[in-house]
Amino acid sequence: MTGFGQVIANSTEGAICIEVKSLNSKFLDLNLRMPKKFSEKELELRNFITDKLERGKVSLSIDLQTGIKQEIRQQYNESLFQSYYAELKKLADKVGASQDGIFQMALNSPDVVQNNGREELDPAEWERVLSLLDEAVRNCDKFRATEGKSLETKLNAYIETIRSGLLQVEELDPKRIEKIRSRIKGNITDFFGNEGFDANRLEQEIIFYIEKLDIHEERVRLKTHLDYFLKVMGEKQSSGKKLGFIAQEIGREINTIGSKANDAEMQKHVVLMKEELEKIKEQLNNVL
Repeated sequence: MTGFGQVIANSTEGAICIEVKSLNSKFLDLNLRMPKKFSEKELELRNFITDKLERGKVSLSIDLQTGIKQEIRQQYNESLFQSYYAELKKLADKVGASQDGIFQMALNSPDVVQNNGREELDPAEWERVLSLLDEAVRNCDKFRATEGKSLETKLNAYIETIRSGLLQVEELDPKRIEKIRSRIKGNITDFFGNEGFDANRLEQEIIFYIEKLDIHEERVRLKTHLDYFLKVMGEKQSSGKKLGFIAQEIGREINTIGSKANDAEMQKHVVLMKEELEKIKEQLNNVL
């Protein structure tokens, strides 16, 4: 589900900017961008985001800007530098070469420039980062919740449209049965005439045929699935996958009604219900 959260904090040590962006995705796809000093905490960050956001194409960015209080983290081996410089100068004098650039060559020689070691992560600073990250994630979640309310309204409308189509199907069903019965009798009469067939046997065959086209059970199950969909959607816990399964069951009943309909007018409402169901499936990709 789409979301965005940002937190910026300033202090004498520097500024921290944390951004959390989320796009629609069936699974959690997390991309991290952070300073090197936080590399050892990558697994902790991933677990933190997984627990909070669950699904989505998530991008987490942590930017640090060092403040006034900066430590010089680079040191120089002066004695080694002097030795390199003296040797390079001696070689230049021997061959009569220019001494321009000898200083830089000596400075770039192996082991002259030294670091104090990699930056150590201050536990207090990391706690501050986690606190700001939690705030950014909550902001992202608020964004998602706002979008979720809008999505809930859409899904409700789609379900009610399917329910309206089902009511139309229920109204047409008795007329459909009578039309099928009359059509079969009319065709038999046209083919055999008034004589030449057993009326009782014909009636039995018509009943058997109409039973195969009966959609009463499908109508009841479809109505139950629609009610259950709305009930699950109202629950507080994450229900995207469950709603997806219910949508599959709704589709199964609609398809069965369509295959048994044998009636052009009823098929129009079946097509409409299928269209609304496709909208539901598309939107469910955005539901946690």
